[in-house]
Amino acid sequence: MEDKNQGSASKPTKGITRRSFIRGAGLSTAGSVLLTSNALAFDYKEQATVGKEFGPDAITIKMKVNGIVKSLSVEPRTTLASALRDHLELTGTKVVCDRGSCSACTVYVDGKPVNSCMMSAFDVGEKEVTTIEGIAKNGELHPVQQAFIDHDASQCGYCTPGMVMSCVHLVENNANPDLEDVKNATRGNLCRCGTYPHVFKATLAASKKTI
Repeated sequence: MEDKNQGSASKPTKGITRRSFIRGAGLSTAGSVLLTSNALAFDYKEQATVGKEFGPDAITIKMKVNGIVKSLSVEPRTTLASALRDHLELTGTKVVCDRGSCSACTVYVDGKPVNSCMMSAFDVGEKEVTTIEGIAKNGELHPVQQAFIDHDASQCGYCTPGMVMSCVHLVENNANPDLEDVKNATRGNLCRCGTYPHVFKATLAASKKTI
């Protein structure tokens, strides 16, 4: 019996790779931002020591965080969230679900919200990271941060930094958001305490003072 598959060349499989999936999952749904498949591309050889293999040992990389270039030694498996919290002691970024489901770990990479628990620290490259610590300017809270206080928009506080980051991104990119805009901007942010109504009021109030 003739084998139908005999002599047929195997075709390369096209689709989503594990790495591209993780990159996509790292996008914060709270920000409604899409990055191209090459947007997080990073030349590992550029930061690795010449002649040294990439991994499994830690490698010293540079990362611009809140306007300051930092040097840190991280293993290839290190997420951006871990690099910020464990290596740079920027613990304002919270890790709750650690699987890109709650957006508590939202930070900006070149101004775009991403879930830092799902992004490799090595994929940052020359892009700038902004954390919740970088939102306040000259000792003054961002209007969204102040509005969260004024409108009691946080309870346990675990989701608060990520929620603030999503809302700040909204008001700084939308001069006159309405309630639906705020709901859409925070749709990826999970608040187990159910403070959404206060978050909505705070964001709408802050939008009038931002732009």
